[in-house]
Amino acid sequence: MINIDSVDFFTDNSLLHDPYDYLAALRGECPARREKHHDVVMITGYDEALAIYNDTDRFSSCLSVTGPFPGFPVPLEGDDVSALIAEHRNQLPMSDQLPTLDPPTHSAHRALLSKMITPRRLKENEEFMWRLADRQLDQALHGGRCEFIRAFASPFAMLVIADLLGVPTEDQPEFIERLNRPHTGTLGSTGNDPMTQSPLEFLYEKFTGYIEDRRRQPRADVLTGVASATFPDGSTPEVLDAVCVAANLFAAGQETTVRLLSTAVMMLGEDPELQARLRAHRHLIPNFVEEALRYESPIRGDFRLAKVPVEVGGVQLPAGTILFLANAAANRDPGKFPEPDTFNIERANARSHVAFGRGVHSCPGAPLARAEALVSIERLFDRTADIWIDEDQHGPAAERRYTYMPTFILRGITKLHIGYTPAGGNA
Repeated sequence: MINIDSVDFFTDNSLLHDPYDYLAALRGECPARREKHHDVVMITGYDEALAIYNDTDRFSSCLSVTGPFPGFPVPLEGDDVSALIAEHRNQLPMSDQLPTLDPPTHSAHRALLSKMITPRRLKENEEFMWRLADRQLDQALHGGRCEFIRAFASPFAMLVIADLLGVPTEDQPEFIERLNRPHTGTLGSTGNDPMTQSPLEFLYEKFTGYIEDRRRQPRADVLTGVASATFPDGSTPEVLDAVCVAANLFAAGQETTVRLLSTAVMMLGEDPELQARLRAHRHLIPNFVEEALRYESPIRGDFRLAKVPVEVGGVQLPAGTILFLANAAANRDPGKFPEPDTFNIERANARSHVAFGRGVHSCPGAPLARAEALVSIERLFDRTADIWIDEDQHGPAAERRYTYMPTFILRGITKLHIGYTPAGGNA
């Protein structure tokens, strides 16, 4: 029996490997239960999470990535804190990023993103993925073993986004050098590390240069389309607005894809029967990807701030309440997903998961992540006859050793060492 109040979800590293018993215990008491360490209301029910994700009138996203750390600059008093949010929003961390914006500002910036990335561009990018997957596997598959995340998943995801946004080919090695490193960010850290935005600072610098250059000297390239995109009312955004949207897509899309790819390949390596079935029946790969997203959500959750008094899951909450929408818990709610702790690639409603969030703030990189996962698994199967977990690095099957990212925002392992048998004897 778990003593819920003795566990601090946001700082207890023992929950990194397996948070699901704790989250189930929370849900068992109430789908909207206040935890005692940071005064955050934990939303663990699927219906409750979905309702909040879709309610931008009563819930603000201004604290979506930081929650109570460091919290709001002033006391949140009164029955409507909307004016306080508007007055102090710019003092909050990440206040210029899409995940923290509320409508109508968020709506305008999200529309700006859709004008930057057109259906034609997405189609071209998907065609590029197939060529890139082969190229990256050429580099990754040598000697029968590899560390999958750094050798394939991270550079692959990064270069897909770079191609989508039109990062010049000659600059792409710099992006890999600066961003393809062991996880060092502290956003959502479970420890006491200071918050850093170094990856975003690098992206801001690069995209500011690109957009300013293309506005001065337009070219027949994708970056010119990014630089010339306008808001829905036809107005031209400030350079910083365009930079923020592009940088957010780059950072968030890359990170989400890496977590999905590493989790999916880990599952394939751990379950030879599942792997063999998918190799023999490739049409099941999309089902596998959706169930992997449900079962091991790459985003553990998002915060919301109640602007007015609200009722959630039968609980009355005052204005100013900070809530944590636990995607990982909602995706294992037995009221929505029968036998939620069983991995089932034939689950009929697996795609109903909230791994990418829902509503206006659903992850803009979700379609890309799905496409990248499908392409990667297909080409990995084409290039190998079998893959398995490297026991020299992760221990035997009964005593696996995986290290998870020390953050309550993201869910994923930091390294994945695999062994493989080349298809046809060629790596």
